[in-house]
Amino acid sequence: MSEEIIQPGKYVGITYSIVDDEGRVVEQHDLPIGFVYGSDTELIGGLDRAVLGKKVGDEVEVQLAPEDAYGPHDPSLTFTDDIENVPPEFRRVGAEVQMQNEAGEVKTFYVSRIEDGKLTVDGNHPLAGKHLTIHVKIVEVRDARPGEEKVSGIHAVQAPTHPTVN
Repeated sequence: MSEEIIQPGKYVGITYSIVDDEGRVVEQHDLPIGFVYGSDTELIGGLDRAVLGKKVGDEVEVQLAPEDAYGPHDPSLTFTDDIENVPPEFRRVGAEVQMQNEAGEVKTFYVSRIEDGKLTVDGNHPLAGKHLTIHVKIVEVRDARPGEEKVSGIHAVQAPTHPTVN
């Protein structure tokens, strides 16, 4: 039996870590994340091209500029207000705040800073504007089972607003 290589229609299992430009691990998955190669699963920054033709045990490192990852930081998505204008349940760094625009669209913002009586919320992805390095290990490659492309990758997790590794 020959070793399976990653190509369209193959089920692929990976483990990975994402490191920011300061060397900090910002995301890590030691349990395999799976997807069907060539399905509508969108991999961050061309990672799909980097794993094409690889096999179990292979490791890949991909360096991403902000535009290829979570996009540039958009200052128009950052707002600061007096802390007394903010409900007490949101007065902590990391608090999640749902905001709605005039068109009725809801977006999640996070409290990113509190200082000098001011609270700042940011609607950018926490990794927006950062250069990232993704370390991937291929842990499984096999023929996809019928319908598996509908229950793996982005179908198995809540889809974020920006491309992700899975």
